[in-house]
Amino acid sequence: MKMSIDQALRKARSLSPEEAAALYREMLGRFPANKRVQAELEALTRPAIVNPPVGELDAVVAYYRQGRHAEALRIAVELLARFPTGEILHNVTGAIYGALGQFEQAVSHYGVATDLAPDYFEAHNNRGNALMDLRRLDEALASFDEAIRINPDYAQAHMNRGIVLRRLTRLRDSLASCNRAIRLDPGCAEAYNNRGNTFLALNRADDALADYEKAIGLRPSFADAFVNRGNGFMAFKCPDKAIASYDEAIAVAPAKVLAHKNRGCALLALDRLDEALASHRRAAALAPASALAASEVRNLQARMCLWTETGDRSPPPLGVGDDAVPPFHMLVAEDDPARQLRSATIWTEKEHGAERLASFRPRSAARRIRIGYFSADFHDHATMRLLARIFELHDRARFEIHAFSYGPDVQDAMRQRLLDAVDGFHEVAHLDNAAVAELARGKAIDLAIDLKGHTRDGRSGIFAHRAAPVQVNYLGYPGSMGADFIDHIIADRIVIPVEAQAHYSEKVAYLPHCYQPNDDRREISGRVFGRSELGLPESGFVFCCFNNNYKITRREFDIWARLLGRVEGSVLWLLRDNRWAEDNLRREAEARGIAPDRLVFAERMPAADHLARHRHADLFLDTFGVNAHTTASDALWTGLPVVTRLGSSFAARVAGSLLHALDMPELVTGTAGEYERLALDLATDPAKLAAVRAKLARNRLTAPLFDAGRHTRDIEALYERLLRTA
Repeated sequence: MKMSIDQALRKARSLSPEEAAALYREMLGRFPANKRVQAELEALTRPAIVNPPVGELDAVVAYYRQGRHAEALRIAVELLARFPTGEILHNVTGAIYGALGQFEQAVSHYGVATDLAPDYFEAHNNRGNALMDLRRLDEALASFDEAIRINPDYAQAHMNRGIVLRRLTRLRDSLASCNRAIRLDPGCAEAYNNRGNTFLALNRADDALADYEKAIGLRPSFADAFVNRGNGFMAFKCPDKAIASYDEAIAVAPAKVLAHKNRGCALLALDRLDEALASHRRAAALAPASALAASEVRNLQARMCLWTETGDRSPPPLGVGDDAVPPFHMLVAEDDPARQLRSATIWTEKEHGAERLASFRPRSAARRIRIGYFSADFHDHATMRLLARIFELHDRARFEIHAFSYGPDVQDAMRQRLLDAVDGFHEVAHLDNAAVAELARGKAIDLAIDLKGHTRDGRSGIFAHRAAPVQVNYLGYPGSMGADFIDHIIADRIVIPVEAQAHYSEKVAYLPHCYQPNDDRREISGRVFGRSELGLPESGFVFCCFNNNYKITRREFDIWARLLGRVEGSVLWLLRDNRWAEDNLRREAEARGIAPDRLVFAERMPAADHLARHRHADLFLDTFGVNAHTTASDALWTGLPVVTRLGSSFAARVAGSLLHALDMPELVTGTAGEYERLALDLATDPAKLAAVRAKLARNRLTAPLFDAGRHTRDIEALYERLLRTA
């Protein structure tokens, strides 16, 4: 008679190790999936655990705790040669490698520790932390789950499980784990700090701030909690309070890189750019290998038109993981769509991880197509100035239009135009990303349009949770999202040539003319400005560029200075963005032999008046890496010619697209030299400039660019095509 498993297990206890192993293998031949037999065989064949004497092990731990990691590692390696089967020694060695940033080695040693002692829950937890550092998040979660299986009351593992679930954007599950950790260890400051981070990700800033305060109360020198409290204040748009919290973090941890970096961001929000730059430079000095810290410095210097030789020469690093560079920074730094895509992919992976799948019921052909537009800018903003007329012209017999607003509740004329034009307006600023996506699914949105992308206040995480069966990147961000959850990018064949599609993670959906919509009823005020009122001389040629100052680089400015030098009495009319940019541009002009007062800076003013003052400009000079977008359509709408140079990336080809849609390709150049020659030719040949202006005046009323009705029909046909092919 064959033995049962229970009989075999009892008999094995009376056998020699070799005989017991043979019996276990025999039983596994009959019952290959039996975990009890597998565990007994593994335990039998597992090497005997032998750790170093306590004194020697304590010496390694002492060096580790003192931060003398190289010395600790040297001794640990020597001990491993003598005690290769010491599970505690392998766990300690893993911790040392982790402190040295060598996480693969750390994972390896933690793995040996758990192989030697499968119930060593602390080593499973430590292995999970190292896997998190390697961004192997699913494996990290499995390690924390194993630690909890072995010891369900291990608070540290529950806390770390909450962290990894937050990074996986499983925020509700994260909150449950954080709550469990606090119930098990209510005196743990780290647990409150981590739950605060989850609350912040859930858009529950009040709860987050309360947890950060609790963490600080439990540990008054907790620098991370001060930094995170500052982040909570920033979520409430309270940069002054945020700066005070970052300062407290720096007081207890002067080398805390994130405190200096975030302090710089808060100072930037207050337009204290010089102080912001000092904070970002301090962060970069503390972390010289950080791509993100270097990018923040570079981006702020661009805002201030503070140009450096090193910043203009070497390709900027993209960073990885928590050090990833924001994709918008890359638009300014480098006209290279391949690297822009790589940057966006790295950033999206860090911010959102993999797409969360959702199920959708098939749309009834009898009902209208439901379009959802998502933005923070449903008020008087450049995006709405472009889109307002499209909302009004949508065919309501075929389309049901919804706007999901996660921006400020601004009640202005532009918001009212939108409210009058849409079927549903949804205030979602108070909801977390998953809840917004759930709301959109509940409204049975067929096609979700992300109007923000990787721009300030964007919430791409909504789309990571699948708001609709078809999701589209449109208008707000001139580049690829690098996201598997965005299906299409709307473009035209100028901004994304067919041969450039490989540099976009989305499928390119082409409009027949220009990707950019325009409001063909935009008001140009009747206000008549005098030149002196605008700071302009009473006579002389006026070159202008009303782009944000960060778009201006040395490459364009060298050309502009030469044009000023060759066109007597001319001036360059720029937007007054910040006083540091103004001072630096005047200084750069003087260094090129141009009197600083030949640069005139225009104050911001209401849109209709801003359009009216274009009458005093003669020629708009575009920037290269990031073209004029709305500012180009502003100029063209007022009849002001724009000269541009076609670059490689989407952002560097926008003005070229607008001009082609006006049937004015003669104003689009291919090189910096052609750009300079054309600008000089138009500035010195009044007849030629007059002919260009006359053509622009004619085409403005007939060409596709400012035909809002045609654009609406084109984009509606595109929407229908995207849904048919989904």
